[in-house]
Amino acid sequence: MTAQVLAATALTAWLYLLFARGAFWRCTERDDWPRRKLAEPPCVAVVVPARNEADQIGTSIGSLLGQDYAGAWTIILVDDESSDGTAEIAREQLGRHCDERLRIVSSRALAPGWTGKLWALKQGIDVAMALPQPPQYLLLTDADIMHAPDSLSRLVEYAHAKHLVLTSLMARLRCESFAERASIPAFIFFFQMLYPFAWVNRPQSAVAAAAGGCMLVHADALAQAGGIEVIRGALIDDCALARVLKMRGPIWLGLTLRVRSMRAYAGFADIRRMVVRSAYAQLGYSPLLLVGTATAMLVAHVVPVILVLFGTGAARVLALAAWVLMALAFAPTLRFYRLSPLWAFALPAIALQYLIFTLDSAYQYVRGRGGTWKGRVQANADDWK
Repeated sequence: MTAQVLAATALTAWLYLLFARGAFWRCTERDDWPRRKLAEPPCVAVVVPARNEADQIGTSIGSLLGQDYAGAWTIILVDDESSDGTAEIAREQLGRHCDERLRIVSSRALAPGWTGKLWALKQGIDVAMALPQPPQYLLLTDADIMHAPDSLSRLVEYAHAKHLVLTSLMARLRCESFAERASIPAFIFFFQMLYPFAWVNRPQSAVAAAAGGCMLVHADALAQAGGIEVIRGALIDDCALARVLKMRGPIWLGLTLRVRSMRAYAGFADIRRMVVRSAYAQLGYSPLLLVGTATAMLVAHVVPVILVLFGTGAARVLALAAWVLMALAFAPTLRFYRLSPLWAFALPAIALQYLIFTLDSAYQYVRGRGGTWKGRVQANADDWK
């Protein structure tokens, strides 16, 4: 294959991504809808699975207890065999806020066939549905997430108005260290490329996705779908849940500044662990898809730079056009994270980093270390797909 053909292929790929992939790169799907205050706000239960989250749990639970929601609501924290005092720190919030809304549940030993987070979620949901006033909505959120005071109110109002069975916000990830600035915006960019939010939010589209840090679920829809059990072995549980629930009704996914992740990724090793945990699972543990993905990423992201630096003639011109389109596509995500647009020209190197991490994810799976998270190996050939 000649250099000119490679350059033309890369340029065609970016023309498709910019103009025929749901305008994912524009970052326009956001929670900036107007308020729709409800006369009778429905009952809500917030379920928070937590495993060794001592550093974040106090702030996370405090932000939930500070919600301005006018209806009945309860927080159920499921302590997933933590060894760092997570539950004790959460109990301090009880005394600090004098709030009876918070219930702390100790998780039972992990059941066979379940991932740790989903097993904890199941127990929290079971407690919620057994309350004297069962919730109409379940807010499934992580223990490292901080919510603005109006977060819950806005989610419920929008879900109720649009008759949504799943309303999910992509939490704004921490972006402070050099490794985070170099990697986090690209993570969001690639996620939107894989699951264009506009397509996710279109009922007629088969594309379904969610962000596990903040998911408001209609309780009846979840029960009708078979409960959280139907995805019990899913490593990428948020997107698995979205696929199941989209068969029950409309779903919505968007960016937000109101919900933020506090989890720090101080160095590239931390970014690697985040990606390696689930990258190969995203490919269905398929060697063929792995090879196809690697080839596509190299041609679309890396080849243009090589040809700009070392190519000649038409190949160099086409490659430069592809690189410029790549940078233009990445710019809105950088703007969302308030970073310099110059980072856009580093996307080829960042993409190569993610490709290496994806290959490492496949390697760890072959070694029997797939899906490792906080001491648990959760990926195997029988995982839910």
